Amino acid sequence: MTTVTRTDGPRTSGGRVIPVRHPGQWVGVGAILVAAALFIQFLVTNDKLRLDLVAGYLFERSVMRGLLITLELTVLAMVLGIALGTVLAIMRLSGNRVLNFVASSYVWFFRGTPILVQLLFWFFLGSILPVIGIGIPFGPTFLEIPTNVLISQFTAAILGLGLNEAAYMAEIIRAGIKSVDPGQGEAAEAVGMSRLLAYRRIILPQAAKVVLPPISNNTISMLKLSSLVIVIGLPELLTAVQLIYSRNFQQIPLLIVASIWYLLLTTILTLIQNRIERRLDRSITGPRPQLRVAQRQDTPS
Repeated sequence: MTTVTRTDGPRTSGGRVIPVRHPGQWVGVGAILVAAALFIQFLVTNDKLRLDLVAGYLFERSVMRGLLITLELTVLAMVLGIALGTVLAIMRLSGNRVLNFVASSYVWFFRGTPILVQLLFWFFLGSILPVIGIGIPFGPTFLEIPTNVLISQFTAAILGLGLNEAAYMAEIIRAGIKSVDPGQGEAAEAVGMSRLLAYRRIILPQAAKVVLPPISNNTISMLKLSSLVIVIGLPELLTAVQLIYSRNFQQIPLLIVASIWYLLLTTILTLIQNRIERRLDRSITGPRPQLRVAQRQDTPS
């Protein structure tokens, strides 16, 4: 009889397990430790970083106002993106060709044009449309509002970020809906539910388990993407920092201030994302069954 011996697993010697040695891993760990030590030395010994200035501006009033605007942009843009993306996803899955074409065209346009262009378009919309009117189409107008009053810097930022996010969110939610067994919708319609009610009560709650992790990831991306509104002058976190270093010419220390806040908020959102994913994993797999191992009792013959 031929005996096969594994060479990639732990070896045994006299009943004692001897782990396989991987010298390459220790070389990698040593290189990482050396790089970390050099980086710490650079931070501590380089006076040009002005860490005292970083600490002084970390909680400066304009920086905190910019941080608040960044959070508001992230939340409102994601709410708009998720709400509109859900509608677009349902339209794309609809059997109505007109609705499908409209939703597909929306996704094609907003994913195909740079978000910077979209932000600038909404900000300068008043140059081609000075007044926005409310009334009967091709008929009288009951109310007219100047475009620059209706679409402020903040509104332009929300529209630019939120409408762009909706195009990507539509594809995420559409994939989540398609992951649900089609029999779920058919069973809902069989018991008398309308298509809309079936989506609201049956399909979307099940799709949420699939789309929540990528939505959480997109929220983290939106937090950093909000810094692009610097092109329209909205004083969010990065713009607030830029305004300060344009006066004192301390670019690097102020950019470190912004980076610290972005890293802190991203870390918090990442922890929330990991918690959501763990809860979803538990809800899908359920609790692990507890196996009882019966002790074998050998009775003498």
